[in-house]
Amino acid sequence: MDKLVINGGNPLSGSVTISGAKNAVLPLMAASLLADGKTKLNGVPNLRDTSTMIRLLGMVGAETEFREQCLTIDASKVNSFEAPYELVKTMRASFYVMGPLLGRFGEARVSLPGGCAWGPRPVDYHLKGFEKLGAQIVLEDGYIIARAKKLKGARIHFEIPSVGATANIVMAAVLAEGTTRITNAAMEPHIVQVCEVLNEMGAQIEGVGTNILKIHGVGSLNPVEVTTIPDMIEAGTFLMAGATLGNITLKNVKAAHLSIVMQKLEQAGCRIHVDGDSISIEKGDQLEAVDMTTDVYPGFPTDLQAQWIALMSLANGSSIIMDTIYHDRFSHVPELVRLGANISLENNVAVVRGVKKLRGAQVMSTDIRASASLVIAGLMAEGRTDISRIYHIDRGYEGIEKKFQSLGADIYRESE
Repeated sequence: MDKLVINGGNPLSGSVTISGAKNAVLPLMAASLLADGKTKLNGVPNLRDTSTMIRLLGMVGAETEFREQCLTIDASKVNSFEAPYELVKTMRASFYVMGPLLGRFGEARVSLPGGCAWGPRPVDYHLKGFEKLGAQIVLEDGYIIARAKKLKGARIHFEIPSVGATANIVMAAVLAEGTTRITNAAMEPHIVQVCEVLNEMGAQIEGVGTNILKIHGVGSLNPVEVTTIPDMIEAGTFLMAGATLGNITLKNVKAAHLSIVMQKLEQAGCRIHVDGDSISIEKGDQLEAVDMTTDVYPGFPTDLQAQWIALMSLANGSSIIMDTIYHDRFSHVPELVRLGANISLENNVAVVRGVKKLRGAQVMSTDIRASASLVIAGLMAEGRTDISRIYHIDRGYEGIEKKFQSLGADIYRESE
């Protein structure tokens, strides 16, 4: 098993290119199952999660070819409607195939999800939505089985905006009879891209980018060629590393997706410059403590909460960080404390009291974003930090150590 070794304290400089968004590419891969023919996705990051989804697409009968960030998916020979436990347990996004399989073929058999260890993340919203569309849902031997002769449009309301359920219900509804109306839909950039791509494929979705979606069912969809949007979470992670360690430029980013993050970084004393599809960040004279509460888009992303806590651990003063999305997403806190951070935790609120310095130590990854916070902390710390269980980080970050090496960091991968 690999680990990351970081000798901290090196200043960062130069530029780094941000990869395509994992959170967009996984539902887009699932959406390819809706079309009879070859869909081509460009800007696909080479991650453990994309590899898992490629395996899953192969298991349902799709043919795939992946080379140099270009993924071709031919869904014309899909002949199985099952997503097995061994794949779904490692990646919850496997559940995305349920909507397309149910919508196009009237049947799907998907294992109950596994994946990241934090948060309840119930699939209830997905299942209730499918039932509203006319599917019969049964739970059998740990599998959710959904069947429908023909889905029919319905009114669906989410009590809380759910990214996964919004994408899944939209993908099921595009081939349903009649009109589906989703209220309190998620508005994250990757949901917007999924809807835009479905429209390119021939779907009729109104209200894209708002929290009310109206989907007029069509008879069939056509394959398309699209480029994945940049990964705002990877971009945010690098911005936070630059906030204390130097002057770096991110290329292939959409600044509009990161408005709240850049605002918080400027409040903390950083200087930020946006130029088209690039963002430059320069550390300020003194990093100031800034409170943060996560929220659904366009609020501060829960996927950057761990990284913000790592950054605030060296800030001047105390900050209060609250996660309103996943109340138990704080497994990184004990690991950051091992590095010398002063963090107290109560329920879904962390109080971070800035310290003068962090010191390297052995720490352990617990999920994708927690891993990224440990990388940032290790880069900021004095001495050597060893991060184990980095298979988590490989699920969501493409060659993270190589990208940081290119900026001047002393970071490398070795076998434990």
